[in-house]
Amino acid sequence: MIHASLIEQDNARHLARLTADYDALGAHLARRGIDIAAVKAKVAAYGVAVPSWGVGTGGTRFARFPGTGEPRHIFDKLDDCGVIHTLTRATPTVSLHIPWDKAPVADLLAKAKQVGLGFDAMNSNTFQDQPGQAHSYKFGSLSHADAATRAQAVAHNIDCIELGAQLGSKALTIWIGDGSNFPGQVHFTRQFERYLEAAKQVYAALPADWRLFTEHKMFEPAFYSTVVQDWGTNYLIAQELGPQAQCLVDLGHHAPNTNIEMIVARLIQFGKLGGFHFNDSKYGDDDLDTGSVDPYRLFLVFNELVDAEGRPGFAPAHMLDQSHNVTDPIESLMVSACEVRRAYAQALLVDRAELTAAQDGNDALMATACLKAGFRTDVEPILAMARLEAGGAIDPLSAYRASGYRATVAAQRPAVAGGGGGIV
Repeated sequence: MIHASLIEQDNARHLARLTADYDALGAHLARRGIDIAAVKAKVAAYGVAVPSWGVGTGGTRFARFPGTGEPRHIFDKLDDCGVIHTLTRATPTVSLHIPWDKAPVADLLAKAKQVGLGFDAMNSNTFQDQPGQAHSYKFGSLSHADAATRAQAVAHNIDCIELGAQLGSKALTIWIGDGSNFPGQVHFTRQFERYLEAAKQVYAALPADWRLFTEHKMFEPAFYSTVVQDWGTNYLIAQELGPQAQCLVDLGHHAPNTNIEMIVARLIQFGKLGGFHFNDSKYGDDDLDTGSVDPYRLFLVFNELVDAEGRPGFAPAHMLDQSHNVTDPIESLMVSACEVRRAYAQALLVDRAELTAAQDGNDALMATACLKAGFRTDVEPILAMARLEAGGAIDPLSAYRASGYRATVAAQRPAVAGGGGGIV
């Protein structure tokens, strides 16, 4: 992996500049009544989970172009995830996808300990058929018209819970590809009733300290209708299932121009915000790096999260979920983890009293100027200092490239042939 001496050597090149920038920013923030050390402490304590599948090269519906040194199995994935956390100190947990990542529990725990990671939410897979599977999910899973197919999907989700409980996970995320491609193909109401019935069976298997996250997606792979297509349907599901069920918000699964930050506020208000899959999108899916297209929207989401800090029961789970088709996945995930922390730090700089006064006084211009004051502040010195003090890299990308890690694993892992499209 990445040796500490290499990080120290790379940090030495940046330390003088960082110290000067941090001191200058501290003086600037002090004039605004903000303690830079307090902000840095909150940023340092903030972590975002990495998806195991994210360290592989993604694919479109048309083609997939594998990168060099792609992970062969979950243990290679954990190595790659460990590198990300080693350099950023921002990704302490990894989220597994079953059955892609299924392995003996003892081996998973030992490897996670070796690379310094814990396990975040478990993810089930009933949107693909697996070898030896008795019933196909071509026409649905938890909402399938066939009771045996639904039972198979329920059993798989319960298996994920049982495996996760042994790994120390505390949540199950369910995303299904169920829907239809033609008008009249399904009866919308009966299909949704079947989904709820099956989801209730999964919910009943949750340990008392677990949460169930249901994820909505506007379209794909079903292109006419989707069973869990928006946050309203997702909220209905969480209400129907019970207090341990909450909504997961994936930033890429909304129509263009959707006000995602308002959705976040609504779910917070009614206690149903479970967490996030962070990414970015231009047209309607999560294939872009977090903050690469609309960093202001990411900041506005965190503005709602910071505003809600301290509310009873408020504990959203944070995870990256993005596809890397033309970049080194490790590099993209490192940059994205830093972008999420950046949005959090910027939101911490918003003057809440000033914002409330402007809102209550119907002063639209001053309210938005108050937000912009936080967003426009360059918080990079805070992020870099938090990484440095935690043993990470001042410049993770620079240190990673200097390490030669990708070339090293490329020599150890056989090249993967290109082929069809689809998720890695």
